Amino acid sequence: MSFWQNKLHLYLDLIRWSRPAGWLLLLWPTLGALWAAAGGFPGWHLLSVFVLGTILMRSAGCCVNDVADREFDKHVKRTAQRPVTSGAVSVKEALGVGAVLALLAFALVLSTNRLTVALSFVALAITLLYPYAKRWVSMPQAVLGLAFGMGIPMAFAAVQGAVPALAWVLMLGNLFWVLAYDTEYAMVDRDDDLKIGIKTSAITLGKLDVPVVVLCYILFIGSWALALIPKGLGTIFIIASGIALAQVAWHYTLIRARTREGCFKAFRLNHWLGFTVFAGVVLGYAST
Repeated sequence: MSFWQNKLHLYLDLIRWSRPAGWLLLLWPTLGALWAAAGGFPGWHLLSVFVLGTILMRSAGCCVNDVADREFDKHVKRTAQRPVTSGAVSVKEALGVGAVLALLAFALVLSTNRLTVALSFVALAITLLYPYAKRWVSMPQAVLGLAFGMGIPMAFAAVQGAVPALAWVLMLGNLFWVLAYDTEYAMVDRDDDLKIGIKTSAITLGKLDVPVVVLCYILFIGSWALALIPKGLGTIFIIASGIALAQVAWHYTLIRARTREGCFKAFRLNHWLGFTVFAGVVLGYAST
């Protein structure tokens, strides 16, 4: 393998290219909001901007996160071989890759409007803040929820030139979803995190972790249903919400014993839950 092929391989590993579930968790609610803002198909331009922008910003976020967590990641088996932690990619390189990706995402946002551009700076600030929240915030997953939800008001801003109350309701609902799946993720590493002193929702919640995860799922699906059904989404969206709730029951069976394997499997399956809700939104508007 040549020098540049090796570098490309390392950079793709840095941005988790082989694990698309991460950016799908951002993509489905963002696209759901885009459809809701437009009352249906938003057009190819905005669809392209938000799909590519989501992938780019999630990848940039991985670079920042790995730099911030490199000393902690050494003590966690699952993360010890990440490129920055192992030394295969330098801090300067990782930040450089992240900056290039963020600038590419910003170039896409510039093709929208001023409000969307302004919101992109807020999104960037929260993205940079999140990796350090684990040191000070008892439930840093809430900060992640804000970062992962910023695509929702940006979608409304891009379509309508304003951010109505509906956008904030959907963002709040999405926050509950992030709390649910990222707590499952934190449950995988709880023992390691306790040893190294990182704060997570799994540690903060203790034995309440499983019931709170289930409650957060229900709040996510329920809030989106209550917000969107009055906007014209009918039977198809209700059916999709029911299928999503059935997945929540499946997740409960995976995490109730709190095994690493079960919790990690539940986390990895979340993009299907998000896709189900998104599909309900798309098909719901298509049938109206």
